[in-house]
Amino acid sequence: MDARVGIKKKSKVPGVMITQFVEEIPEGKSHPDFTRKPIALTIQEGKFAFFKAIVIGEPQPTVTWARNNGDVSDTSRYQTKYDPVANEHIFEMANVKPDQADTYKCFATNEYGKAVVTVVLNVIQVGFKKDPKPAANEVGDFKTVLKRKSKIRPKSEQTERKDGEVDPKFWELLLSADKKDYERICTEFGITDFRWMLKKLNEMKKEREEEQAQFIKSISNLKPIEVNPDCSASFEIDMDMIDPSSRIFIYKDGEMVPYTKELGDKHSLKQIGRKYVFSIKDLLPDDAGLYQLDVEGVNMFSTDFKIPVIDFLVKIQEVKATEREDAVFECVLSNPFSKIMWVGKNLPLEQGDKYDIEASEDKLIHRLVVKDCMVVDKGIYAAIAGIKSCNAWLVVEPDKSSQGGKKAARKTTRAGGAGLDLEKIAQEQQQKLVKDREERLEQVKTAKAEMAAAPEAGPTTTPPSQEVKPAEGPPTKPALHIVSGLSDVYAVRGKPAELVVKMSSDCDGAWLKAGEKLSSKAGLALTKDGNSHKLTIKTSKEEDVGLYRFEADDCKTEANLCVGDVPEFDPDDLHKFSKPVIVKVGQNGSFKMPFTPQESLEVRWFKDGVELKDGGGVKMVKEANHSRLMFRDCLRSDTGDITIQLKSPYGSVEAKSRLIVLDKSGPPEGPVEVLDSSASVVELKWNPPQDDGGSPVTHYILERQQLGQNLWKKLGDVTADKTVYRDRNVVLGKKYIYRIYAENSEGLSDPLQTEDIMAGTLVFPGPPGAPKVVSASKTCIHLTWTPPVETFGTMVGYQLEKRKKDTVQWIALNPVSEPIEGDKYAVKDVTEGCEYEFRVSAINESGAGEPSPPSAMVCAKNPNMRPHFKDPEDFIVIRAGNSVRIKILYEAEPPPSISWLKDDEPISPWINVINTDGMSQLVIPSSKRSDSGIFTIKAKNSSGEASFDIEVRVTDEPKCPGPVALEQTVHGRLLVTWAPSPDQEVDDRLHYMVAEHDSNTRMWHTVVDRLFCNTYTANNIQPGREYHFRVFAKNDMGPSEPSQSPTWGINSNRIAVTTSMPTEISFERPPSILVPLKVHTPPKGYQLYMTCAIRGCPTPSVTWYLNDICINHDNNYYITNSYGVCSMSILRVRTKDSGEYRVVAVNSFGRAECSSKLLVKD
Repeated sequence: MDARVGIKKKSKVPGVMITQFVEEIPEGKSHPDFTRKPIALTIQEGKFAFFKAIVIGEPQPTVTWARNNGDVSDTSRYQTKYDPVANEHIFEMANVKPDQADTYKCFATNEYGKAVVTVVLNVIQVGFKKDPKPAANEVGDFKTVLKRKSKIRPKSEQTERKDGEVDPKFWELLLSADKKDYERICTEFGITDFRWMLKKLNEMKKEREEEQAQFIKSISNLKPIEVNPDCSASFEIDMDMIDPSSRIFIYKDGEMVPYTKELGDKHSLKQIGRKYVFSIKDLLPDDAGLYQLDVEGVNMFSTDFKIPVIDFLVKIQEVKATEREDAVFECVLSNPFSKIMWVGKNLPLEQGDKYDIEASEDKLIHRLVVKDCMVVDKGIYAAIAGIKSCNAWLVVEPDKSSQGGKKAARKTTRAGGAGLDLEKIAQEQQQKLVKDREERLEQVKTAKAEMAAAPEAGPTTTPPSQEVKPAEGPPTKPALHIVSGLSDVYAVRGKPAELVVKMSSDCDGAWLKAGEKLSSKAGLALTKDGNSHKLTIKTSKEEDVGLYRFEADDCKTEANLCVGDVPEFDPDDLHKFSKPVIVKVGQNGSFKMPFTPQESLEVRWFKDGVELKDGGGVKMVKEANHSRLMFRDCLRSDTGDITIQLKSPYGSVEAKSRLIVLDKSGPPEGPVEVLDSSASVVELKWNPPQDDGGSPVTHYILERQQLGQNLWKKLGDVTADKTVYRDRNVVLGKKYIYRIYAENSEGLSDPLQTEDIMAGTLVFPGPPGAPKVVSASKTCIHLTWTPPVETFGTMVGYQLEKRKKDTVQWIALNPVSEPIEGDKYAVKDVTEGCEYEFRVSAINESGAGEPSPPSAMVCAKNPNMRPHFKDPEDFIVIRAGNSVRIKILYEAEPPPSISWLKDDEPISPWINVINTDGMSQLVIPSSKRSDSGIFTIKAKNSSGEASFDIEVRVTDEPKCPGPVALEQTVHGRLLVTWAPSPDQEVDDRLHYMVAEHDSNTRMWHTVVDRLFCNTYTANNIQPGREYHFRVFAKNDMGPSEPSQSPTWGINSNRIAVTTSMPTEISFERPPSILVPLKVHTPPKGYQLYMTCAIRGCPTPSVTWYLNDICINHDNNYYITNSYGVCSMSILRVRTKDSGEYRVVAVNSFGRAECSSKLLVKD
């Protein structure tokens, strides 16, 4: 017989089904489970497919694989492997075929259970095979079979484009792009005819929408591919497909990309409702390209993923900042990058009140400022540029200078930075980039020159027999070209201006303006110096503005000359702006500077030479004729020089002012110097504050606190020119703490606090007497000692130390700041069985003195004690079927041996005894009446022996007594007799209770209780009344149901009432089946519940049969009949429970039956 059960368990990994074979698993063993389940896979036909799983369990589970439709026994198609290093079970399928697409199962089994998980394999077929042919005639050429409508093809299939032909990639990107991106894409591909582009694009959109309508209902929210904070890349699309089973393909530059539907692999496509998210992990430069999403060969979305060639020359470094201080992360890039991504604790960061994101003009230096750091800001911060990233920790330490739980003041300092000269590194990198750019331009110009110098005629062929002699004459000159052309010139009105052209060789040329040839004249000079040609205007005027061109042979270059004025300020406005702006902390500071409107005018604000950005506490507004700058909620750190700069192509001008933020002074500078410390005076000296808050310090205020007290006492104040104070009100041996405040017109500064300063010289007390042991136990050792002979002041208390045997370290049991009052102490910090010695030191106002001699070595253990039981119960009543638990507490030293007896005999082996330190517990899991008896516990050790008896009574609610009879023996008395309860023979504590009810009082009341016989004589029976009696059986569990007596006493004057009886209606009928049995196929070990409905009158008797064998009395089946609903339940079905089940209903009018089959699955 199979003793295994089928208990369903829940795994921590979703999708894993666990069946436990046993009810209780031994300690140290476990059923199988999956810590990593296989991931669903979608792969192209012919590729290598595999599943990986990690399982746990003790003993080590056996792992097998299967599939729903087919077997996996063919080793040429399926391979099972195990990697002991990674603990991975691998299931491989090389050269996967479409017929291998299926749901696969992984089984992990050991003797205690089984774990099962399913995984789906989808195989993308190559092409659409509507008419399958024999395998021998199949064409496996991917290029010819796949019917993809996109014009983007793999590099191997691309043909050389003709001159003027547009790259197909251009149209694919436009079809999926927003209108705002059209100009950028056209510029990238060199398209200048926008009208032609828009016309053709509308035609292609209409055609593409008709193709898409075959497979999707709607498409929206097209989000181009971009890099995420976790250094992965993804694009999104909302798509409502007509047929959810339509196949989705991903392509990169025309090549199909295999992907999975689970996050974690290199390429994954996850569906969330209508949203599809394609992700790429572990980005590499090869991941750049054009990504396209197709549904059944029709393109739905295209996006171009570009990875900039960039790296970190200087990476961000770990920053340690104090609370309320700013933290700075800095890095330097190898190439200019307009904006990098900053990430803090896995969340993207943006410019705002909390963060400043800055970049240098050359876009090489990037900086993140975390303002007003708090402890919650600590964590990992990262800088991401393209696919490169670097990260570092921000550690925020609490400000220990804050007093009384108050919030620390905002600090003006900055922590962090790269610690290097970033400007120098960026400048060197910029020079290197400029040099590389010039070298590339020179190579391009040289290549163009060589192409221009080549003869226009194609190469000729000469027969091998003819000799070709070089032609005599001068060598061919290289073609003329422009080395340095014209560029736009912005000339200041009234100042000279120059246009310079440099040619490749000496030549003549002509200057033209607006198509008219120029020549030298007054105010205009045309000069030539070798290969350089120069046009000089001595005084620039409005009439000189225009387009200038230089021509030489077939070479020409042109540029614009613009004439304007350098920006300037009105003298009165400049004088007014130069006056400093003075505000208090928390107020707003604002500047306004008018100027003359001018085209291409750039306005910039600076503070202490650093350009200000709009955001955080800084607000900048630029109007046509003026600009405003405002600092919100100014801090003292906002004090500094303010500069406004107007910059145009003709020059720049600056105006300077100053912002002064008034605040209370900073704390006086420490450390505090103690000039004198005696029994009567303490003299202190300090330094003035580093920052006076913008207002001079008027005087200093001092406070004092005695160590150990909470009260601060004001001592007085001194003028600002004095930084020395003498405190004459001190007591010898006392320790004091001083606070020094600086005061200005804005208020008191934060205090400068001193360390403990003692008045006078420290004099310590002598050693006390050696501690003596009063008593010892395993948890506590009581000690006492004598005070020292010499105390040298007022005694405060004692410090006690302990040392364990075979060690050299003394451990203090109390700190000096928490002295022991008195000359005795109970040491509770001890370990049972260990030996200790103790010493004690006296403490006065100066501190702890020399320790006493050590005490004698004492062992932490209880003294020998005869076993003693603590408040046990001697009588216990238990309901039959419940568990019996007898818990006995005892005290004994050494620990005793415990034994249990029942009725002076050893207890049965199925009774459990649990012994722990100081307690013994007897447990009977499921009690029976036969378990009643006297249980005796015996405890014995070397000091003696003790025992105790506990009476245990296992009983149940009593059954009611038999029929009750009434008999009148004499007038006014009734003899009440009854048959005994069936439990009377087995329960010696069973007794009876009789209740009486008469027609006069109409109330039940108990007339006798604890009656141990079966008769009772009722007295005072009155004639003319009706009497009723109830008899209850009672035991320790309570009363039974009552047995009712017949009515005693008849009213002879009662008049008979005649009633007409209604016509009788017969409801008698033979049995019939209202709801028949149903077929069931449960798995092995599961619960089964069969039911049917039967009607009949009188109520038919129902019999259940399994394979024509009656099972009504079989304990394996729980059978009920509730008002015609007949049910049969099996707690855990077994294989032998399979068969035909039949229900037969019979009464005096006939018979009915129904049947069904049960098939138990393995």
